[in-house]
Amino acid sequence: MPRRILVTAALPYANGPIHIGHLVEYIQTDIWARFQKMRGHDCVYCCADDTHGTPIMLRARQEQISPKELIERMYAEHVRDFLGFDIAFDSYYSTHSKENRICSEMIYERLKQGGHIAVREVEQAFCEHDRMFLPDRFIRGTCPKCGAADQYGDSCEVCHATYSPLDLRDARCSTCGQPPQQRRSKHYFFQLGDFTDRLKDWITGGRVHAQVQNKLGEWFDQGLRDWDISRDAPYFGFLIPGEKDKYFYVWLDAPIGYIASTMNYCKQAGRNYQEYWCDPATEIHHFIGKDITYFHALFWPAMLMGARLNTPDRLTIHGFLTVNGEKMSKSRGTFVMAATYLKYLDINYLRYYYASKLGPGTEDIDLNLEDFVRRINSDLVGNFANLASRSITMLRKSLKGRLGKLTEEARAMLKGIQGESEAIAGDFESCRYAAAVRRMVGLADEVNRYIDRRKPWAAIKTDPEHARQTLTASINAVRLLTIFLKPILPGFAGRMEKIMQIEPLQWSDTLVLLEDREVGEFERLIERVDPRKVEMMIEESKETQPQAASGPTELEKEPLAEEIDFEQFMKVDLRVGKVLKAEIVEGADKLLRFEVDLGGRTRNILGAFRQAYQPEEMEGKLVVVAANLASRKMRFGLSEGMIMASGTGDKDVFALWVDEGAKPGQRIH
Repeated sequence: MPRRILVTAALPYANGPIHIGHLVEYIQTDIWARFQKMRGHDCVYCCADDTHGTPIMLRARQEQISPKELIERMYAEHVRDFLGFDIAFDSYYSTHSKENRICSEMIYERLKQGGHIAVREVEQAFCEHDRMFLPDRFIRGTCPKCGAADQYGDSCEVCHATYSPLDLRDARCSTCGQPPQQRRSKHYFFQLGDFTDRLKDWITGGRVHAQVQNKLGEWFDQGLRDWDISRDAPYFGFLIPGEKDKYFYVWLDAPIGYIASTMNYCKQAGRNYQEYWCDPATEIHHFIGKDITYFHALFWPAMLMGARLNTPDRLTIHGFLTVNGEKMSKSRGTFVMAATYLKYLDINYLRYYYASKLGPGTEDIDLNLEDFVRRINSDLVGNFANLASRSITMLRKSLKGRLGKLTEEARAMLKGIQGESEAIAGDFESCRYAAAVRRMVGLADEVNRYIDRRKPWAAIKTDPEHARQTLTASINAVRLLTIFLKPILPGFAGRMEKIMQIEPLQWSDTLVLLEDREVGEFERLIERVDPRKVEMMIEESKETQPQAASGPTELEKEPLAEEIDFEQFMKVDLRVGKVLKAEIVEGADKLLRFEVDLGGRTRNILGAFRQAYQPEEMEGKLVVVAANLASRKMRFGLSEGMIMASGTGDKDVFALWVDEGAKPGQRIH
């Protein structure tokens, strides 16, 4: 039975651009929402820019523009970046909207009527230099619980304790560095403790991961304190009803932005937002980072309880992103902006890599750049894309692109793939994306073994119908794997749908197999990752400051080969070669045989490129050839030179291409 689902990701703050750390969450959420839609559910994905607060006001002041101008510019940049990564929001809105103001006032009034709002004077930090009360995050000092230095005024990033800014030791203003004064001011408080029992019941109802539930238990043991929901002018936000210089704290109206964004969607779709926030039949799923657990697991559901609105059914909480095992760093160039990534690399790389690492827990995930290149080239290019390329190209080239009938052996192989459909669906549903990816890779390996066993390339000339049967099976397998991959790689799947001349794939299409029909011309699905482009991306992301020295890597510890002098090196004659013909070497796992033109001289060269490239990918290309390498008698024939390449071997091999303008035989200096 179709479910009605509202899914949200945390609202990105509007005082800075999107970076690859943010994208962990938006890609994770996008995959889940796309999967639910493929399953036929009524799923809506809403988000918005988080636009209020002192940081927005101060940055706008620094740029000498209004806060509204700043948030409008950042909104356009955020939308551009999300579109660039195929993040398909049904509504992407702003917390600085009429809908959000109305909802914030409505929820506040309901909390007030329920007796959950208290008003009292408080001591606050005031900066004489900046002439303003300081928000918690604009005060830095020493944690009163563990003694960690340079912590925020409301919570410690080391021991995760929460406290009042007044408890912070050695406090100072984070903008000017001056110690703040203490001043009294009237403030509004949400009495969170009123909801202790209801929150305990809510949390133990399977709505959060066990790791999170344990942490929340510690906060209950400490007792839930009243929450200050007001801020003094000057402040960029919504005025509290009946006040002239008191504003809602940004953390009150930010999550209410989920409701405002839903209203924006409903306005466009002709629906009523109460379907989502008042009807208990609707499921609400929030995806957030572990740093904002406290707000989403305590304050937010308590506000919804007090306002008589639906509470979330599930909080999916992820960890932080590290790069090469370390915190993202501007000096090392690993603090990569989304826009910078898009200049150099395919979005499918990052979507696939994140999916291959993500589970349902709060553990941090690591973007290891060497593993990133290796895994994309091995799995995504060398396995999935290569399987499609070798099957469809062969069918089009030799069998007029027409599928035949499936044999019983083929149906048995395909039934095994179809039988994994619900297991993979279960992995997606529970956010075990890494497990889903492992299943898919294993299935693709099985299909490749099936093809290698039946050798359609050998049967085409002697028994073309045997070859057609094999290719019909492999192309059906490609289609089934494309269904499984589609939530992760919608663009990749879209290109496959076009090639196969089929309607957009749904999950139920795993029950259907294709026979006796044509497939279209094959188009390149994805390119291999070029490590040089990764290096260029990192280089552009570096701040112009010295990089800290680091110890030697394992590769740097390996002994170098015996030295050669410069004269010996200069004896290598590198020439431009044009690949006239490339073919598989029967009986060899890794070799391709090349016929290469070196400017009127034709050479037969054997090279270990089979796991990295299809023969048709190499034909017509200009490559770098070591032309004066002595001929070598090999098991599979004579090799008269070497096509130069880089990489660690097998699928991780990159032929050295030469620009189109070069001529065969031309010397490379």
